[in-house]
Amino acid sequence: MQSRSVIVVGAGIVGCTVAYELARSGASVHVIETRAPGQGATRASAGILAPFIEGHGSTLLRGLGKRSLDLYDPFIAQLRRDSNHPLIYRRNGTFELAFSTADVTRLGELASLLADRGVGGSWIEPPQFPNYEPAASPAALGALLIPSHGFVGVTSLTLAAAAAAENFGARFTMETGAIRIVPIDDGRVGVHTPQLKLDADRVVLAAGSWSSQITVEGVDAIPVTPIRGQLIQLQADAGAIERVVWGPDGYLVPWPDGSVLVGSTVEDVGFDESHTADAVQRLHEVAAGLVPRLAAAEISSVRTGLRPKGPDDVPILGRSRVIPGLVYATAHYRNGVLLTPLTVQLVRALVFDCAADPALADLDPSRLGVRL
Repeated sequence: MQSRSVIVVGAGIVGCTVAYELARSGASVHVIETRAPGQGATRASAGILAPFIEGHGSTLLRGLGKRSLDLYDPFIAQLRRDSNHPLIYRRNGTFELAFSTADVTRLGELASLLADRGVGGSWIEPPQFPNYEPAASPAALGALLIPSHGFVGVTSLTLAAAAAAENFGARFTMETGAIRIVPIDDGRVGVHTPQLKLDADRVVLAAGSWSSQITVEGVDAIPVTPIRGQLIQLQADAGAIERVVWGPDGYLVPWPDGSVLVGSTVEDVGFDESHTADAVQRLHEVAAGLVPRLAAAEISSVRTGLRPKGPDDVPILGRSRVIPGLVYATAHYRNGVLLTPLTVQLVRALVFDCAADPALADLDPSRLGVRL
């Protein structure tokens, strides 16, 4: 495989894992970021791996999510070996509660879909709750259990990927200030900041919500909107819940130390990363509605992050038609963590000019009708 020099713009979960994969594949990698790794959407992600919930009814997103989920076990195993970092990773399933007849109908249809696709899923009647989630709300009419789902510790994954990338020779430059990407006559791509002027064979733009704030010479503004998500962390007894518990208004993620992450809001408020008292209260109420004993749990922390949303909620991933050496890997919105292993695989193929993956046709930036 031909060697490549690559600049990765962005050090969230996508940027760090892409840097890791490219460096371990032999590329000379330099990551640049305007702040510390994992401080964007990454820090407010609960890390849920649930394509048959987070697919939001989209056949495309469900398919991409299922494919990426199937890559997660080997991806985590390799990253653990290469980083020597501890990683929180559980494939202990999701337990989605139904509180209305409409919920029962929807989850019944989803259970049938899963059966048709050979994916395990079981409808659990309320009298059976003690065998699965004893603390789940007795007001629920039933629940859909999907055992293949799970969650991952996003911050630990991101930092492990950054460490593994450095182990393979990648360099990281943080707090760079404004970033500008420019084409260079010989086909290389330049990345300019107030402190640096760099160039490389390829540039991967993986700046999440801040992609729209990066100037790329000769192209339109990248159509990515920041969507604020707020999470709270409750301090509960270890084992209060066994798996991710989902409901119509939010979800709960059980952390190994006994705490429970509760999410999440969806707010179009620009680049405001502050948290709000109303959202915190509402999330606590969501937790109590799903698991009543959490009504008395204390809030130990509040997290916010900005998820990068594209025009059609599908990632923007592919080569620029204007600057051939530029690869976009952004706009993952609510599926960034789930789609990480697949994104890494697709970006690697683009950087090293490997055979085109069929998924790239659905993700190509040209579909948006803007000059990228």
